[in-house]
Amino acid sequence: MTTDVHLLARRSHHSAPAAYGSSSYDGSWDLVFVTQRGTCDSTYSFTVDVTDGIVTHPNLVKFRGYVAKTGEVRASVTVQDKYAAGAGKLFATRGRGTWSGHSGSARCSGYWTARRN
Repeated sequence: MTTDVHLLARRSHHSAPAAYGSSSYDGSWDLVFVTQRGTCDSTYSFTVDVTDGIVTHPNLVKFRGYVAKTGEVRASVTVQDKYAAGAGKLFATRGRGTWSGHSGSARCSGYWTARRN
């Protein structure tokens, strides 16, 4: 289920909506995903970049993620039969939110935290 978590950090190949753009949230963020329900691994950790409000991860292909100027963040990712989506809020140096997804027929959900690098 590691791929499910990575789904939250994938780069979009589409332009960001007008509500998104360069902001104080741009930069590198360390993320920790904690599974509260389901049979996924208990935690996942990785780093993403935010540039002009677009969340990116160098190794994910079908990813869509945006951070609004208010800090509200939404992202989703699909890899083969795996899918995950999450939402939350970034602040100046930290963030938090929730995520849910599936790997085949297994369903999982939990929360995530972020720390700015």
